[in-house]
Amino acid sequence: MAYTETTRTSYGKRLGNSFGGIFTGLLLFIGATVLIWWNEGRAVKTDKMLKEAQGQVVEMPDISRIDPAFEGKLVHATGMATTVDSLVDSQFKVGTRAIALKRDVEYYQWVEHAESHSKDKLGGAEETTTTYTYDLQWVSSPVNSADFHDPDYRSENFVRQQVESDVKYAQNVSFGAFRLNTSQIHSISGSTPLAVVDSTGSNVIYIGADPSKPDVGDVRVTFTQVKPAEVSIVACVSGDTFTDYTAKNGKSFSALNMGNVSQEEIFEGEHSANKLLLWVFRILGLILVIAGLRSFFSILVTVFKVVPFLSNIVGMGVGLVCGVVGFAWTLIVAALAWVAYRPVVAIILLVIAAAVIWYFATHGKKKEDTPVPPAAPAE
Repeated sequence: MAYTETTRTSYGKRLGNSFGGIFTGLLLFIGATVLIWWNEGRAVKTDKMLKEAQGQVVEMPDISRIDPAFEGKLVHATGMATTVDSLVDSQFKVGTRAIALKRDVEYYQWVEHAESHSKDKLGGAEETTTTYTYDLQWVSSPVNSADFHDPDYRSENFVRQQVESDVKYAQNVSFGAFRLNTSQIHSISGSTPLAVVDSTGSNVIYIGADPSKPDVGDVRVTFTQVKPAEVSIVACVSGDTFTDYTAKNGKSFSALNMGNVSQEEIFEGEHSANKLLLWVFRILGLILVIAGLRSFFSILVTVFKVVPFLSNIVGMGVGLVCGVVGFAWTLIVAALAWVAYRPVVAIILLVIAAAVIWYFATHGKKKEDTPVPPAAPAE
């Protein structure tokens, strides 16, 4: 059954909230600007670091012995990551010899879903109708039903046993004659189910009456393990282990990939990841800039809420202006960041852009100045 609540916000309160939005919008705008600037610098520095590292890396074909000739050098190597460590989950007495032992916990709980619809009223007030629905789901943490809006579902949730998710890592992972460091160990992936109940291969401990008919409060605990596997690394040799490579610009780098991956493929992947992150932050920065501007100027829309159709027109205008200004501002900040971090490239691009603009401007003007021959008289 759905449960519905209707609330009304007065015009005065909406104006007060909009005044608060000015401060929030300003903070968003400033934060987004800093994010855009930082992102361009981060991408440039990461690109330079990767190119520097790629020029320094050497192949280490034999990891079965420690060769002093590789000491301190950035190397690429491929081999098996193995361990003799036994990992034990003390709470459930589950153990395995593996690089990692993971415990994932789920609870069967009532979950509240809300869907709201708001409507402007003549005079500037706002009426919001919210519909709450409930269903049973497996979730990663207990749900506090005391906060549910429908009284019929409050305090319905409980758990039969409180269990936390956990992961244990082997302390000693060998890579030929070397030891992988903690960061490298944690980067090894490829979880497989760990049988903990019987020979059928089940990896679930069920806390409840019937796994085929789950009830509120039931808990299921799933175990997986990361077994020894072939990995490829790029890192600096330090005795019998590895450390990060530090570039001239201060940025650090090391990589671990699953399987037999060449150094060219590793660096290609790192460059692709850097470009992807660059665009993710660019888009995020743009969204935050526009959101900040909209929040800052929301007071203009709220003022006209006394007549809903006028506020809709003003809202569309504010949204359009904020979108255009936000896009332009993002481009300006990114361009200025490039001038700061890559002045030569930025100047070349600006010169090319200016030349293109000049060409089309003068070309268009010449076309306008060219006299049009008179039309031939009709016979």
